[in-house]
Amino acid sequence: MGSKNGKPVLTEDQANALAKSSGLDVPQVREYFDAFVAEHPNGKMKKKDFREMMSKALPKKDASKMEKHVFRIYDTNNDGYIDFVEFMVVFYIMSDGTPQEVLEKIFRVFDANSDGTITKKELTRLIKDMYGLLNTENAEQASKDLIAKSAFAEMDKDEDGKITTEEFVSACLGQEQFSKMLALKIIDIFVEDGDE
Repeated sequence: MGSKNGKPVLTEDQANALAKSSGLDVPQVREYFDAFVAEHPNGKMKKKDFREMMSKALPKKDASKMEKHVFRIYDTNNDGYIDFVEFMVVFYIMSDGTPQEVLEKIFRVFDANSDGTITKKELTRLIKDMYGLLNTENAEQASKDLIAKSAFAEMDKDEDGKITTEEFVSACLGQEQFSKMLALKIIDIFVEDGDE
């Protein structure tokens, strides 16, 4: 995304690339861009705006704990903002992407410090935050820790104490019980309320 006279601009290449990846046509992409810029005049969604969007999307949930994790999915360049291209890419991958693409985005939820790996501490913290949001199963502390340990053991194939994107994706696609359950829980957070 560029800018002209301080205003955000969507280049022709970006508009074409987004149209191709999203299945929209270029005028639709431009329409979404204009709506995004109307809402965020500098072309960047701040964490506060994202929080408001999350609370509208999940009105019956306490989304505040998950918000920082989900923000990381969108903020792919780690600059603390979500720009239009980041927003559109994630939105369409989450709705129409291949299982591999979706899991690569979900990996970013778990990778708290964005270093490309997941530690046991990051996984445990996310599971605790996730269960607070889902609160359907009021799991005891012990079972949250068990889930974290089991999922970590499934994913960390080379046992180096870290989970890479490749290990995460292959554990989830390989029908590993806890890994798949965690990935599906993240997806539930996004889609659950839309069906009611």
